[in-house]
Amino acid sequence: MKSYLDTAPSEKGRGSKLPGSGGRARPSAKRLSLIAVAVAIVVAIGELIMPARVDVPASGKPFTVPDLGLEMRPIPAGTFRMGSPAGEPGRNPDEGPQTWVAISQGFWLGKTLVTQGQYQDVMGNNPSNFADVGDDAPVEMVVFDDAVAFCQKLTERERAAGRLLKRGYAYMLPTEAQWEYACRAGTTQARYGNLEDIAWYVGNSGDTTHPVGQKQPNAWGLYDMNGNVREWCSDWYGQYPGGNITDPGGPDSGALRVSRGGGWCGTANLCRSAYRGVGAPGDRNLNLGFRVALAPVR
Repeated sequence: MKSYLDTAPSEKGRGSKLPGSGGRARPSAKRLSLIAVAVAIVVAIGELIMPARVDVPASGKPFTVPDLGLEMRPIPAGTFRMGSPAGEPGRNPDEGPQTWVAISQGFWLGKTLVTQGQYQDVMGNNPSNFADVGDDAPVEMVVFDDAVAFCQKLTERERAAGRLLKRGYAYMLPTEAQWEYACRAGTTQARYGNLEDIAWYVGNSGDTTHPVGQKQPNAWGLYDMNGNVREWCSDWYGQYPGGNITDPGGPDSGALRVSRGGGWCGTANLCRSAYRGVGAPGDRNLNLGFRVALAPVR
């Protein structure tokens, strides 16, 4: 059987000799056109079966983690004053000295706390005391290591699915500085709004958690930062240095981890942007959950 390379040239110019080809003919225009169509079909089928890999998310844009419904909000780089002033009602000594902090790179933070349904989806279990509140309630009773494991599994899952993360970024717990910076969203008061409007706390919770995202968000679109349940941060607990610092991550070691935010059983004094909770990494607390960041690998 002859191939198109063996076709003799015609008077119409179909297949003039290829230089140095030993007499073999150049493919005709018609045959080349058919080949191009066939290649295009193969490529199109391949894209349907295996979509092109793209980098996500786009810088400065919100996005939702597919199959999980986890909405992530962009947090811009910037500076803020961490801690509370000496005259703030309810202030604790470890909220000072106030320290000027620079967040040098933008990152993303969960629009809401990680829910019981999302935790079940990634980890295969639900440790929550308030399971009867439903899948949209924040997960609680989570030890520090399990919160970290959730972030690691989510990172692995997204990479395995072909959703390439922004280079040098991974899902993780936010640092204490990232958390307070995002919570304040440019504000300098004790809270980013009226407590009744923004938080579930001891005065309005009815002694239970509530589905996430029901109160008013802050200026950067984050919900429940001052209430519902407290949130693990990645830092070991330590004193603020004062002065100016860039991208602090807390002490290198310690005995206690930091948690932030208010909670359903917290008084108003504990539901402030500067309030610092602490606990052993192995603590299980029905007022303690977490929120996910997509941030530069530290």
